[in-house]
Amino acid sequence: MIAARARTAPPAGERAGEAGIPAASALVIDDETPALDELSYLLRTNFPIDPVHAAQNASDALRHLQERRYDVVFLDVRMPELDGIELGNVLRRFAAPPAIVYVTAYEQYAVRAFDIGACDYLLKPVSRARLRTALERALGPRAARPRDDSSDLIPVETAGRTRFISREQVRWAEAEGDYVRLHTADGGAHLVRIPISHLEERWSAYGFIRIHRGYLVSFKHITEFSVTGSVHTVMVGGCALPVSRRHVRDVRDRILRVGRRS
Repeated sequence: MIAARARTAPPAGERAGEAGIPAASALVIDDETPALDELSYLLRTNFPIDPVHAAQNASDALRHLQERRYDVVFLDVRMPELDGIELGNVLRRFAAPPAIVYVTAYEQYAVRAFDIGACDYLLKPVSRARLRTALERALGPRAARPRDDSSDLIPVETAGRTRFISREQVRWAEAEGDYVRLHTADGGAHLVRIPISHLEERWSAYGFIRIHRGYLVSFKHITEFSVTGSVHTVMVGGCALPVSRRHVRDVRDRILRVGRRS
């Protein structure tokens, strides 16, 4: 396990913002698109961080940093052009340097990262809890408080326009590689780049249940549970969705508990 020699965080409110002061801003730098999208999504949907900008190389990152100041930079190590350690050395020479958090798959750069003043060093994949700790070290506790997700809106692209889908509109989510397709009550289906595992973590407290490695379902929209031979399915919005053997017991128990309460 890597011991963090964390830099002392600024007082809460100096960066993360008190009432009337904008929320903390973040720049995520990673040359791998899935990792970049995943971390950006975690920051946007779980914490009071706004804006969250993204860059895939040092040139793009420096262009962002010339245009505005960021409170915290999340930085991969192995990248083309300047690597993360070299870029970190550049950032610490800024008149008002951002807090730096490294996010990488490699343990061996941790000592060099802390030597240049990194606040934390995260190993991929990054959990929400570990990210919260990193934000506390970088920006203070206000930046790490959970975002109010009562609406939990997800932006989707439709015919060149961005619209927002709320959690309450979603009947089920279907995994498609690094994406999920959100099936909504109005019959729509919207493809968004969100790992289904992160969606499950975020929505399980709001009645969403995993029925299969590829499906996350709003339990209140399940209208039928059936067994034909060894095949288990649930009906959601008029569609039959498969229930894997791994999840059959959980689905059945949830249905029985609801039946006993009614």
